[in-house]
Amino acid sequence: MLNAETKRRLDACRNILVGKLPLPTDQIELITLALIYKFMDDLDEESVKLGGKRSFFVGLLEKYRWRALLPQTVSADERMNLFAEGLEAIGKAEHLPALFRDIFRNSFLKFRDGRILTLFLNEVNGFVYSHSEELGNAFEYLLKTMGIQAENGQFRTPRHIIDFIVACLDPQPSDRILDPACGTGGFLVSCYKHILAKHTSPGSTIAGDKLTHDQRQKVYSNLAGYDVTDLMVKLSKVNLFLHGFPDPAIHIYDTLTNEARWNEKADLILANPPFMTPKGGVSPHTKFRVSAKKSEVLFTDYIAEHLTPDGRGGVIVPNGIVATTQKAYVKLRKFLVEDSLVAVVSLPAGVFKPYSGVKTSILFLDKRLARQTKEILFLKITADGFDLGDKRNPIEANDLPEAEQVIKAWFAGKLNGLTTTPVAWKLAEKKALLEHRACNLQADALFGDTVVEVSDHDEIPLGELCEILDSQRRPITKSDRKAGPIPYYGATGIVDYVDGYLFDEPLVLVGEDGAKWGANEESAFAVSDKTWVNNHAHVLRPDRSRILDAYLIAILNRIDLMQYVTGVTVPKLNQANLREILIPLPRLEEQRRIVAEIEGYQKVLDGARQIRAGYRFSSMSRLTGNRDRSAKFADSLITVARRRRNPRAASRSSPREMSGLASSAANRPSL
Repeated sequence: MLNAETKRRLDACRNILVGKLPLPTDQIELITLALIYKFMDDLDEESVKLGGKRSFFVGLLEKYRWRALLPQTVSADERMNLFAEGLEAIGKAEHLPALFRDIFRNSFLKFRDGRILTLFLNEVNGFVYSHSEELGNAFEYLLKTMGIQAENGQFRTPRHIIDFIVACLDPQPSDRILDPACGTGGFLVSCYKHILAKHTSPGSTIAGDKLTHDQRQKVYSNLAGYDVTDLMVKLSKVNLFLHGFPDPAIHIYDTLTNEARWNEKADLILANPPFMTPKGGVSPHTKFRVSAKKSEVLFTDYIAEHLTPDGRGGVIVPNGIVATTQKAYVKLRKFLVEDSLVAVVSLPAGVFKPYSGVKTSILFLDKRLARQTKEILFLKITADGFDLGDKRNPIEANDLPEAEQVIKAWFAGKLNGLTTTPVAWKLAEKKALLEHRACNLQADALFGDTVVEVSDHDEIPLGELCEILDSQRRPITKSDRKAGPIPYYGATGIVDYVDGYLFDEPLVLVGEDGAKWGANEESAFAVSDKTWVNNHAHVLRPDRSRILDAYLIAILNRIDLMQYVTGVTVPKLNQANLREILIPLPRLEEQRRIVAEIEGYQKVLDGARQIRAGYRFSSMSRLTGNRDRSAKFADSLITVARRRRNPRAASRSSPREMSGLASSAANRPSL
């Protein structure tokens, strides 16, 4: 358990470094290296006290001992040089175990400031731990702070979601377990803790005491992970080492482009793969059963294909995997239904907040059960124990424990129509799913909600459809603005009116910072004629031979842009991520039809609001008898128009509400 003093020191370390290393990943890397550096020297000291010898800082490394860095007789610059040289030397020291060489491999000090480094090292020196488990607790706290979106589209998976998936799949000591996009190793550590807990005697103080020596060694060798980034591999290795793994099997490996490990299978595969399109000219190899560009499609395909004949799996996927009607997605879904899919768990949008508001589901795979059943279990989670705000504060409502029991009953063949639980669940026939044109796997469709399928048109990065004119923006401080007739725009609209202009044409603006980017938040809006735009809004000139301004705005305002936003303290939709936003691109004729339909709903919405306002404020006594019915009719119009314009809201409308609107229309009072 992490004590308050250790937490305070870790926070202090980050505060010291933030001016020199603004990225949380860089801060955590250096803190991790420093903690391991000190830990190695502490082990040497402990060995000497017990009458043994040093094994880490010997020979050429002796002068770089942690304790050699700290004396006041060493100047700040000398200390900086010693520490920087020590980081590189440890990574090359042949006498050290391979694990420690790997952790320090290619490491270097990313800033040159002896005073800041001295403050940092003194803070780290205050850490006291008698066992690697205490260091592991400190490391887990550090990892919790690293929830930002990485360049490759990864988000930190919430611990309670990891533990839920692991509990449902119930890993065993004999299982070969793989995470092909392991990040910091959260799934692997959770599997290990689950196995230990299942094999610990009641009242025992030794976790996993019922495991034999051979079983424990088998667990160590059976857990494996891949990641494409060197930092994630290092952090994952440290995480597993601090949980008792002598030589963690974590490999730098690009699952999408490298074929070297293609023939390796696993009994249990768990992952929260990155949601993105490979960048920088990266091309997936051709062994995938489904040809696609999106990584979530390829990773899901990879997981299903690399299970052993009785293998099991759990993968977190974005909503597109269960709903998008592009050919690759449909082919993947049909393959899953026919091969190994046994359960779909719909999670509430916001589980990944504040880092992303993306809607996700969990796919459970079990090849043995899939051969035995003709149905797939669908569950709908409405609460996961935390609210859906950016702070994700704990709340009492939590469907996950009940969902776990339903899934375990399904796996055990004990789920039937008599099973009662507060969690919404249904069984769907595989045959019926496969007969559906898109093989839709959205859980909402089975619970009486209207579902809008995602477009099957090609998705084109916004950067290929628009010229971005951000370099022409120019902010004016309030004191320097000269009043005039020209609108001065910021992230969400007109901020002021000024004398002078930067643009004189129709354009599309999208908030860069200080905006809201959730679905239907109206992050994008049109401007025309003479305008001035500050640096809080991106300026887009659409290629009108390919895309209409109004269609682009409608799409940008429909989708959840939070998945492209970075930063927690100051959230920002930077230009690089703006260019990567995928826009479904039908023909111009179809775009015009879509825009006209949206505008039609908007007219209904505006008209209904006028009706509502007229009856709300009318004081004519002769209308009193009809006012309530008319107001309800107007409210129904507003609701349905909003839902038809807003697909996410539409997914919550029911047939009963639609028939209620028809009834209201038939019986509305004459005016």
